[in-house]
Amino acid sequence: MSEEKSSAGDVCACCRHKSTPRDTVEQKNLQNRINRIIGQLKGIQGMIEDNRYCGDVLIQIGAVESALQSLGYVMLKEHMMTCVAEGVQQGNTEILEEAVELMKKLK
Repeated sequence: MSEEKSSAGDVCACCRHKSTPRDTVEQKNLQNRINRIIGQLKGIQGMIEDNRYCGDVLIQIGAVESALQSLGYVMLKEHMMTCVAEGVQQGNTEILEEAVELMKKLK
């Protein structure tokens, strides 16, 4: 895995933390979404182990993809409302380009 450097210079992108932490309710909601997705993936794993019909497995895969996409949009909205807004207010316009690149990756 490549270590992309952040604007801080000496910290890889995977090690950065939000300036403004998520509140407890938001954190719990995100964890609940992730736990449901993990449950769906374990269900798919069980279906494959049980040799279930391909179409049924594919339907569940689609459901997981949709759940991940939804989680991504929630995270993107949060990122835009907090990290990006705070960065721009502090004069960091490079964060806008980062936001555009993140949108492309989320598609």
